[in-house]
Amino acid sequence: MCWNWRSPVATSVRLSLRIITYQFWGMQALLLLMVFLPPTQRTYAQARPSAHAEAPRPSGQNPDGMRIFIWAGLKSHLAGQHDYPQFLADWSKILTEHGAIVDGSLHAPTSEDLERADVLVIYKGDAGYLSDEEKSVIEAFVKRGGGLVSLHDSLCGPDPEYFATLVGGAKKHGDVNYTLGAPIAYSVKDVSDPIMRGMSNFTIFDEAFFNMTWAHDPGVHVLASSSIPGTPSAGSHRGEVVPQIWTYEHTFARGEPARAFVWMQGHEYANFANYQIQQMLLRGIAWAGKKPVESLIDYVPPVLATSKPSSEPHK
Repeated sequence: MCWNWRSPVATSVRLSLRIITYQFWGMQALLLLMVFLPPTQRTYAQARPSAHAEAPRPSGQNPDGMRIFIWAGLKSHLAGQHDYPQFLADWSKILTEHGAIVDGSLHAPTSEDLERADVLVIYKGDAGYLSDEEKSVIEAFVKRGGGLVSLHDSLCGPDPEYFATLVGGAKKHGDVNYTLGAPIAYSVKDVSDPIMRGMSNFTIFDEAFFNMTWAHDPGVHVLASSSIPGTPSAGSHRGEVVPQIWTYEHTFARGEPARAFVWMQGHEYANFANYQIQQMLLRGIAWAGKKPVESLIDYVPPVLATSKPSSEPHK
């Protein structure tokens, strides 16, 4: 039987052979392009970038800086008071400018948050209210030598005896145990301590606590105290001398030596901008992280290269 090349079957066969031929020569051409084109133009050979590629480091961040996690909370009280979210925003910037690597949140840190942190800075109302899981996370952090910095009513909670084991002193929530806004006059007790370098006896308008639960064996090292002013809420505690700034060094069972630094004020948010207080806080944070006390203050950021403006007129 003779083959009819004009039949429908033959036509289909011819089209199939033609397609196979085009595909073959197309692949040959692609291979030649991949061999002879510059690497930047081998688009077919480039793999897609990994979805988990590390993001570029923020401009100006010190890659070798101490790692600080800020635990803040939602704002409470009146305008200008207890502004925890503003602290997270402002001090993330301040600490980064002073050479730290900063992270933070408005919720309790997780074990992943603290995995590489040197210091946990807490500025949050009633931070002493900790779940069992939150306790275990913070205890594990302290056991490996992590530093704690507690500001103002972060000291407050339902179990001051427990929280005092973390930071040296604590305040029981619900007790009338505050001056409200009042002149708080500092008396520096250890002028030789490097954290207090340059600090004088001075007065700020803020709030102080008086009925404190203190840790023992070891106890706190008092850096500054204040005589409780005679406000209505202070009552009979007027004139009592109570520590307001202190350090605490201790070791949890089967743990590494750990440090805590406490500044009891911060009721009035404007006091964070006070020069003496800001310098003290930078030193206290560095000390808690077992870094040289002046390391944040003395940090000099690198000079970033900037492009020179063109002298040619725009066309």
